[in-house]
Amino acid sequence: MNRRLKHLDAQRKPIVLRSALLMAGFCMMLVALHGWSLWASRQGEMKETAVSTANMARALASHAERSLNTADAVLAEIVERVEETGEAPFDAKRLHARLRDIVGHSEEIQELFVYDAAGRRLATSLPTLAEGSNIDREYFRYHMQHADRGARIGKPLYSRSTGTLMIPVTHRIDRPDGSFAGVAMASLRLEFFARFYDSFDVGQTGVILLAMDDGTVLYRRPFKAEVVGTNIADGAVFDLYRKAGTAGTAMLVAKIDGIERLYSYRHLDHFPLLVATAQSKDEILQEWWIAVAKMSCVVVFAVGMLAWGMHRMIRQLRVREALEDELRAARAALELRNVTLRQLADSDALTGLANRRRFDDTLAAEHERARRSGQPLSLVLLDIDCFKKFNDRYGHVAGDDCLRRVAAAIATGPRRPTDLAARYGGEEFAIILPDTDGDGARAVAEKIRQAVQALGIAHADSPCAAVTISLGVHTCRPAADSEAAPLACIEAADALLYRAKMDGRNRLATCAEPVAA
Repeated sequence: MNRRLKHLDAQRKPIVLRSALLMAGFCMMLVALHGWSLWASRQGEMKETAVSTANMARALASHAERSLNTADAVLAEIVERVEETGEAPFDAKRLHARLRDIVGHSEEIQELFVYDAAGRRLATSLPTLAEGSNIDREYFRYHMQHADRGARIGKPLYSRSTGTLMIPVTHRIDRPDGSFAGVAMASLRLEFFARFYDSFDVGQTGVILLAMDDGTVLYRRPFKAEVVGTNIADGAVFDLYRKAGTAGTAMLVAKIDGIERLYSYRHLDHFPLLVATAQSKDEILQEWWIAVAKMSCVVVFAVGMLAWGMHRMIRQLRVREALEDELRAARAALELRNVTLRQLADSDALTGLANRRRFDDTLAAEHERARRSGQPLSLVLLDIDCFKKFNDRYGHVAGDDCLRRVAAAIATGPRRPTDLAARYGGEEFAIILPDTDGDGARAVAEKIRQAVQALGIAHADSPCAAVTISLGVHTCRPAADSEAAPLACIEAADALLYRAKMDGRNRLATCAEPVAA
């Protein structure tokens, strides 16, 4: 008895070790799962924010595009009015009234000016026409030297009329001979962009940026006057723009303040401007870190409870080890036997296709389903041409290999899960095509015929000098034909197969006319 107890005790020791390892592994898996869950939620949070910032960048770009289009249209009208006068006297009073009316109805335009070739003001939206020249302005010198007629966005500058920062949008004015006649200028309010940008929630350290293609900052939220006009062409956003194209999203460190943010930018379609919006990485993940702390406490508590219960579980395992081993062995053997039996019961050992038993069961089930649903049911029977002669000449080993290769080609025909390819017997095969009309069944049959012929298996006793097949394709509608029993379908397909054989083989026959190779 003592020796038996010692023997049993020796058997219990591995159980204790394995149980301890199992519980340790489970705790590690729990921690790993917790870590993966936290990482997945973090990625989800970052992805959701990326989508939000990308949508915000799209909205900002659309807003800037509309504002600049408004300024462009206004300037185009002004230029057209001025150029139409040609050398005639200039109606400054009428144009002045028009400019004041435009500014009064426009939120984005702060001032409108028309300058002659010397930079003197010809008309303005301001109450009075002040003296002075703007020939020293960068945008004015540009139009003097360039003949392009499109709208040009200049660098931010302080208005000499109001002393406020504004964005100049200008058009060149030409004389009838094409020479330089002056400039039309619309100044856009920075406050207009500020009000719109402040309507977005980007957090306490979030950023919204409007900049020119050369990197000049037109506006940046949070607003600092000293930042407007600075150049950030060598910053992270413009580096990403040069690499990724007109739109993109990435985690970047800002050049201005060194804060890491998730940026989304978008280039305007018709103007040389880029808008970007960003949210601080710390603010994005703030709620996530709170969730990490809470969930980690729960996981730590769960691991502690598992460790506390490990001893009780190990003790139960020591008592039941022998029985569990026997049950596991019996279950594994039973499952293996069941798998083997299912394979033997449903599959053909040589070809790997479904066997005759499974074919009969499936045909009966699909026939009944077609009768209830009113859908067509197609059946294809096929036979390897001159297969007996093939066996006589090349032997049964080659014949078996031929059957396997042909079966593989047949398996490429049915595509849907409900389709079934089976070995009907000997060199005969069958394909069940539920919910398939005659045209569809013929297409599948012809594809299989071509696939078998493409195998190029030599057959000296065949008229085609290669292994081919003949097929009978029958389509029925059990709901409309009460006599269309499964056996009748087989007989009809078999009769069509026989007709394809009689018509010369290597073809398919349907209820209409045989389709020859």
